[in-house]
Amino acid sequence: MERLYDIFLKHPLITTDSRKIKPGCLFFALKGERFNGNEYASEAINQGAAFAIIDDAKYKLGNQYILVENVLQTLQELSTYHRRQFHIPIIAITGSNGKTTTKELISAVLSSHYRTHFTKGNFNNHIGVPLTLLAMPMDTEVAIIEMGANHQGEIAALCEIAEPTHGLITNIGKAHLEGFGGIEGVKKGKSELYRYLASNNGVAFINQDEPFLEALVTGVKWKIFYKKGDVPHADSIPFEIQLLSDQPFIKAAFATDHHSPVVIESQLIGRHNFNNIMTAVVLGTYFKVPDQKIKSSIEHYVPSDNRSQIIKVGTNTFILDAYNANPTSMQNALLFFEKMDATKKVAILGAMKELGDCSKAEHQSIVDQAMAGGYEQVVLIGNEYLGKGEMVFENVNLLKEWFVKQNFRDTHFLLKGSRSIGLEKLMDATKITD
Repeated sequence: MERLYDIFLKHPLITTDSRKIKPGCLFFALKGERFNGNEYASEAINQGAAFAIIDDAKYKLGNQYILVENVLQTLQELSTYHRRQFHIPIIAITGSNGKTTTKELISAVLSSHYRTHFTKGNFNNHIGVPLTLLAMPMDTEVAIIEMGANHQGEIAALCEIAEPTHGLITNIGKAHLEGFGGIEGVKKGKSELYRYLASNNGVAFINQDEPFLEALVTGVKWKIFYKKGDVPHADSIPFEIQLLSDQPFIKAAFATDHHSPVVIESQLIGRHNFNNIMTAVVLGTYFKVPDQKIKSSIEHYVPSDNRSQIIKVGTNTFILDAYNANPTSMQNALLFFEKMDATKKVAILGAMKELGDCSKAEHQSIVDQAMAGGYEQVVLIGNEYLGKGEMVFENVNLLKEWFVKQNFRDTHFLLKGSRSIGLEKLMDATKITD
């Protein structure tokens, strides 16, 4: 590994995609169900890669080909070797909902005061985490690593790769029930982060307003608790953050040692995002980021990538929250939309995936909640909703055909569904109708 690490230091740009070769990079020839990266090794070298890391001897065509036993394992071990060169806080974030937004908020806060490296996009799996670690510059002062999972054992494996010193679980919800085997499986799988921290003298941040977390974290010695409070006090333990308003945007206040409470006026919608803001405040305070930097960082954060976006098109307003969905996040979105001050509201809900045997009941529960919300219309997309509502479309293309024939004006729309449904594509039709 030392030899490969020396090569990496000279060629620190890593790619696993032969279509994205840049001069001097290292190409890791990963294998998947439908591809064999070894087959593209020579193409990568011809396009300018310095070395190709392969695990099939028949593709070794010269000194620029490094033969290993397993390319994925080598990538992971190299990332851990690189991580061990840093004696800095490595913060791991996982959870059923909100982990990417929480990661973005914490990154914004810590970046205002430290040289901070963090997961880009959703590079949060067994390949994305190693790539994130290997992209960490040598002058990094703190790193934030997002960890995703849909089966038990995955968070434990990612912890062994990233070796976090600090960590948090945003929440335990009804996500990936098929892979985890129900809510008890989700609790067991996500709390693998706590168990790693317990075994390695790490620090856990625990939101006491979220169910399950306090009971799951008992094995961790170093715990930082926080929750929503009525009036923030500088000397309060746990940290208490005040929710001032959740309409239309989250407004919160937190205490300081020397001044009156600091008020944050965010650009985030929905009560669930208060928890994400609260977590960012707590970590900023813990790592001694100045109060005004915490405030400014959160206030300047604008949601993107189909997450809690508010988009105005003519007289209509769209709440675009279509990056992903599970029963918990869907319920939260509907609760927010129901409280939203608007005369005409239409809920457009995409199907939820990876729910296994719970799928039928969970989709019915969401339909029941939506139908009780008093909306002008409830529109459903996906075969999972067949027989559960009056207006059900098989896919977004059929939804668009219907949408462009309507004459919506002065209407608020909630667009919420799983990534594979592609509800954001409906926004193309809005350009035609208004």
